[in-house]
Amino acid sequence: MAATSERIRRLRAVLGVLVASGALLVGCAQFPDQHPTNWREQPSLEPQAGPQPSVEGQEPPPPEQGSDPGQQQPPPPEGCADPDTAVVATCLAPVGAVAVLPDGQGALVAERDTGRILRVQQDAEPLEIARIPVDTAGGGGLTGLALSPSYFEDELIYAYASTPTENQVVRIAPGDRPKPILTGIPKGASNNGGSLFSDPGGALIVATGDTGSVEAARDPNSLAGKVLRIDGFGGPAEANPTPGSPVVSSGLASPGGICGAAGGSYWVTDRGGPQDALHRVTPGEPIGTPAWTWPDRPGVSGCAAAPGTVLVSLSNASALYSLNPGPGGTFTGQPTKVMENTYGRFSAAALAPDGLLWLGTVNKAGGEPVSSDDRVIRIEPPSGGSAGKD
Repeated sequence: MAATSERIRRLRAVLGVLVASGALLVGCAQFPDQHPTNWREQPSLEPQAGPQPSVEGQEPPPPEQGSDPGQQQPPPPEGCADPDTAVVATCLAPVGAVAVLPDGQGALVAERDTGRILRVQQDAEPLEIARIPVDTAGGGGLTGLALSPSYFEDELIYAYASTPTENQVVRIAPGDRPKPILTGIPKGASNNGGSLFSDPGGALIVATGDTGSVEAARDPNSLAGKVLRIDGFGGPAEANPTPGSPVVSSGLASPGGICGAAGGSYWVTDRGGPQDALHRVTPGEPIGTPAWTWPDRPGVSGCAAAPGTVLVSLSNASALYSLNPGPGGTFTGQPTKVMENTYGRFSAAALAPDGLLWLGTVNKAGGEPVSSDDRVIRIEPPSGGSAGKD
């Protein structure tokens, strides 16, 4: 009996210890409702959205195009269907020139190799309005396009085209066959392309290649390697520096684009010689020292000018170059290279009346085309990036 009482006493003692231990365990299982004030979330190794670091002398990644910053890029095209809202027309031949229509909602596009002129606009199939037989040898083809200064009334279009024997300026009237108005522009083994620009004063400005001959560009009796100023019938425009002559400047090699500048002068891109160049051309003066040069030859092509800005499209570098002209032929601020490797090789460039920039591509001519190339694109004039003077 005494032994039994002793066992009961020991059992009660063990149970007392277990109950006390259980109370301690329950106490350890209680957590505060909030983190302590010195708690920090552990860093993540996943990519984060937001500003990217930049290092002086290096280019930051180009911004996504066709979407707001921070938004995902549009999915890739499927066939000729391109979901990018900046793309206006798809599945074209390489684009030689773009001329924006006065309403800013559509444009005329020249296909360099086919000689077709198409009317394009958002959510509509391209409409062929003319076709000019062209010869593409030596960089020729259909390379220039401009509207008549009075397009609202006459709907006249002008084109720069290469034939097997010469280069020409051609006029296209509604319902009529294309008609050459300026002939006799020499054609050679290279540098046969040309550009057009409709002067607000009513004249047509023509930039011609030197056909591979520096002598031809310097010859005052040759139309090669020149900037010409003509009227709507192909004759010398009024108030030209030399009465009776269409030539207003000389010394070009292989012009890629021409656009307006302040004070009655013009910006002309030129791919000839040891470097690519941007010239500011003043009528009556020979083309001299370039306003800007690119020794790495990125393939300067079309240009578009707005107050305080000149945009140059680059084909080899697959980008745009933006410069800010200053007084006395200088440039202010830091020139920028933007939209690099976004739509591929840019060719033509034109500014619309509403301020939007229209661009054409030439990815089928030496690039890496996607299924919807070649394309016409309409965007806000870009800014950003960095580039030093070459």
